[in-house]
Amino acid sequence: MEIKKKRVWYIALIGRPNSGKSTFINNLIGEKVSIISEKPQTTQKVIKWIYNDDDSQMIFFDTPGINEWSDDFYLTLKNVVVNSIKNADVIVRFIDSSRPYGNEEEIIEEILKWSKIPVIAINSKTDISLEKWPIKSNVWDVKPKLSITSSNTETYKKLIKEIKKYLKEDFPLYPEDYYTDQDIYTRITEIIREKIFVHFMQEVPYSTFLEIEELEETPKLLKMQVYLYTETESQKLIIIWKAWSNLTKIWTEARLELEEIFWKKVFLSLRVKVLPKWKKNKKVLNRLFG
Repeated sequence: MEIKKKRVWYIALIGRPNSGKSTFINNLIGEKVSIISEKPQTTQKVIKWIYNDDDSQMIFFDTPGINEWSDDFYLTLKNVVVNSIKNADVIVRFIDSSRPYGNEEEIIEEILKWSKIPVIAINSKTDISLEKWPIKSNVWDVKPKLSITSSNTETYKKLIKEIKKYLKEDFPLYPEDYYTDQDIYTRITEIIREKIFVHFMQEVPYSTFLEIEELEETPKLLKMQVYLYTETESQKLIIIWKAWSNLTKIWTEARLELEEIFWKKVFLSLRVKVLPKWKKNKKVLNRLFG
C-alpha cells in the first residue's frame, strides 16, 4: 500500500500550570493521553501524542506547566520544557484567560524571546474568563487571535487550521491509528500518579514518584510491582492511613482504568517506601526526566 505525504511537523504546547493543555489534548484526539486534575503541575513529563486527519499528522508535545518555583525539582521541569521547545517546529502558547497576568507569564515570555520558532498564542478557558486579553507586556506583544474552550471542541478547528499553515509536506512519521508513543511504563505510572493528585492534598502529590520494579505481560494479563516513594515517613502514613484505605482507593481506581486502557486483566502490587530528599537527588531526577 502506497503511503501518501501529509503536512507533518512537531508542535510544542507551553503555558502556566492548569492552563488547559492536557484537556485540549485529550478532547482533540478522544483518548486519555495526558493525566489531569484540579491541582497545578499535574503534568511533570513531556507527553507526546499524535493527531491525524485527512491531510496532516501533528505530533504534539504536552509540556509541564511553567511556574515561578525555584527548587531543583521545578528547575528540572523548566529545563524539560525548554529542551522540548528546541525540538519543535511550531509552539502553541496557552494563555489562561481565567487568571490575571503574572510572573509565570513573564517567565514564559523570557523563554520564547530567545526562540526563533513560530508561536501561535491562544486564549484558553474563555468560558470562565475573569479578564479580557490581549495584554501588552514589556517583553513581547501577546496578541492571541484564537480562543478555545473545553466545553466547545468546535473552537479547536480554527487552531488546527492555523497550525497547518506552518506544516511541511512529508511522509507520516507514525501509523494512522497511533495517538501516542508513550511506553507501557509511562502509561502505568502516569495513571497511578493521577489518582494520587486526585485524592491527596497539596503536599503529598508533589512529594511522591513511582517506579515499576517488575512488569510481566501476556495476551490476557498485565502483572506489575510498583513502588510509590515519598520524601517523609509522615507522607507515607498519610497514603496508607486507616487500615490502608487510602492506598486501596488508589490501587482500585488505577487498576480498573489500566484494564480499560490495555484491554486485559491487571494485577497491580503497590507498595510505599520513603526516600528522603529525593527531589534534590540528581540521580533520581535524571531517572525521572533525563
